[in-house]
Amino acid sequence: MGGQDAPIIEARDGSFSYPRGHQVFSHVDLTVSAGEVLTILGPNGAGKSTLLDCLAGLTPHRVPWVFVEGRPIAELSQRACAQRIGYVSQMQGVSFDYTVRDYLVMGRSSRLDMLSRPKDEDFAAVEEAIGLLQIEHLAGKSMQQMSGGKRQQVQIARVLVQEPAVMLLDEPTNHLDFGNQIKILRIVKQLAERGIGIVMTTHMPDHAIMLRGQVGILDRAGCLRVGSAEDTIDEGILRDIYQVDDLRLVYVDEVGREACLAGIP
Repeated sequence: MGGQDAPIIEARDGSFSYPRGHQVFSHVDLTVSAGEVLTILGPNGAGKSTLLDCLAGLTPHRVPWVFVEGRPIAELSQRACAQRIGYVSQMQGVSFDYTVRDYLVMGRSSRLDMLSRPKDEDFAAVEEAIGLLQIEHLAGKSMQQMSGGKRQQVQIARVLVQEPAVMLLDEPTNHLDFGNQIKILRIVKQLAERGIGIVMTTHMPDHAIMLRGQVGILDRAGCLRVGSAEDTIDEGILRDIYQVDDLRLVYVDEVGREACLAGIP
């Protein structure tokens, strides 16, 4: 796991249980360095979103087993966490009628002093994110009028203006059509190429295959196994976690990769 560079974020023998509830996962180990992608697969209810909440420091009491650039996350202020960790949760709603550009400017809050106004560098960061995600045509539009695919791109842009070292994405392709799924995956790969560490959850094995990098399998027992895509994405493992007996991994010459397939009797 991990690369030669020092990890941006890591979990060391992590476990999590809800108060008076069941244990969600245990003995979780993972590391993500600059420019690495870790895609986490698993069935519904396995704890993928909870794991991201722990990595982001968003649990009611910060867990002692998450480290950000070598420091326990429990020692970091909320502001320091926001400067290092960007979190794109599942399809966030927007209560007020902000334009996309204004909404992105608010994403700079962790870089601003209290009561200070955005400066030229903050507006420049917003324009850079708009350009990177190619959403110039959306900049003046209302957030409340965005379709799912467009809103998800804007959410990624908002996190990007934080200038995080690592970005956590919780099922960023959920509820999107095929074209928008591919667009989001290409954006994720582009962000990694810019040196941002990526941890992304998904239900789709094909997404992990397309992104390559590391793959984590979080099973129903709350155990996470992490390795390269080639070593981790296995027909037997996928059949077990998704309970699909005829699941197959088939190499497709035209796209140069395996695809995950299953039949319907």
